[in-house]
Amino acid sequence: MSVWSTHVEGVVTLPDGRRVRGRGLSAGPPHGDELPEYGVYLTATPPPEMGWESHWVCWPDFRLPRSSADAIAALEAAYERAASTRVEVACDGGTGRTGTAIALLARFAGVPGDEAVGWVREHYRPRAVETPWQRRFAARAALSR
Repeated sequence: MSVWSTHVEGVVTLPDGRRVRGRGLSAGPPHGDELPEYGVYLTATPPPEMGWESHWVCWPDFRLPRSSADAIAALEAAYERAASTRVEVACDGGTGRTGTAIALLARFAGVPGDEAVGWVREHYRPRAVETPWQRRFAARAALSR
């Protein structure tokens, strides 16, 4: 088990030091020395087999997850694993759904809800969390922590 190096594209260091990688599935499979050990995939249909342990969250593009509870549980598990495992979060483009998920991971790491979208835009992608409802979800979702 290991964590991401900071030089890997898409890696974000959360405020508590855990690292996760965000990416878009449309860019093709990951490459390089460091591959994920666990992934959370936020897509409308099940993603292809990745070759590592993963969890699929049904989450249509530009929308919210079909089950908020499933999404939050999957992201909490990913957050816990990120302490000692290379975890990635991905959707088709890597911006809206992935940004929303990383904002929730930042909240698990202590970022206040009303600052989560700004935090992810500063540390991941400037256009992360694309829609008003994704912004509300990132800020207001009831987390178990």
